[in-house]
Amino acid sequence: MAKIIDGREISRNTRENIKKRTSEYVEKNGRAPGLAVVIVGEDPASQIYVRNKAKACEEVGFHSEVIRLPAEVTENELLSVIEKLKADGKIDGILVQLPLPRGLDPKVIIDAIPPEKDVDAFHVSNVGKIMLGEKCFHPCTPAGIMKMLEHEGISVDGKECVVVGRSNIVGKPMAMLLLHANGTVTICHSHTVNLKDITSRADILVAAVGKSKFITADMVKDGAVIIDVGMNRDENGKLSGDVDYENVEKKASAITPVPGGVGPMTITMLLENTLLAAENSSK
Repeated sequence: MAKIIDGREISRNTRENIKKRTSEYVEKNGRAPGLAVVIVGEDPASQIYVRNKAKACEEVGFHSEVIRLPAEVTENELLSVIEKLKADGKIDGILVQLPLPRGLDPKVIIDAIPPEKDVDAFHVSNVGKIMLGEKCFHPCTPAGIMKMLEHEGISVDGKECVVVGRSNIVGKPMAMLLLHANGTVTICHSHTVNLKDITSRADILVAAVGKSKFITADMVKDGAVIIDVGMNRDENGKLSGDVDYENVEKKASAITPVPGGVGPMTITMLLENTLLAAENSSK
């Protein structure tokens, strides 16, 4: 029977620490750390994410602003909003909610955010620093996973780690963070041959493909640690991860559930990055 890695509990503990540090920051600097979230259009999932981010900021004592723009906004208008936020001394972190509507180039928009306020860690400068192992913000979901492994006392050092998925948001940075923690890392993707042979070697398996129950029990090594990043709907419309939890849980030594695993950690690490940005700016 696998140990359940409770993302909700780890997130609560981490937020308590952030709240305490925030209080100390306010006492020292006379203002709260500030996060600005820019949302363009009416994407329902994005609306939920943004509401949750604003609620999380309030919970730990941050100043937060949500800038809502219509889907028809031009690239220049959006860049103008970012310019104002760059110059705003109350704002330590700037986040533009993705995906953006058609006609807006996410690379242009993200690269307009200064690296020191890029709390999503998507700016090319921060991406490069992640590759080099230099000190910088880490993307929120991979950072949350590393925090979970640390909390559970699961060492990455010397372990065979397999990441299924190569997105810029999760897969690639996840592989780099595991590598910097001295894991031996393999990245798998849609063109990988003999995927099962590779995943079944993993001591730590991170599934980030966006396909419900894609990782089955026969793809998993006995005693492996399973991290499920997926958030999907199964054939019955029920929320499910990328892992066939019911069957894989019987073979794993530890596993994250969906929901309640990796998900809660993502916004928590956004708070962590914003507080770090504020602390860096006050040095």
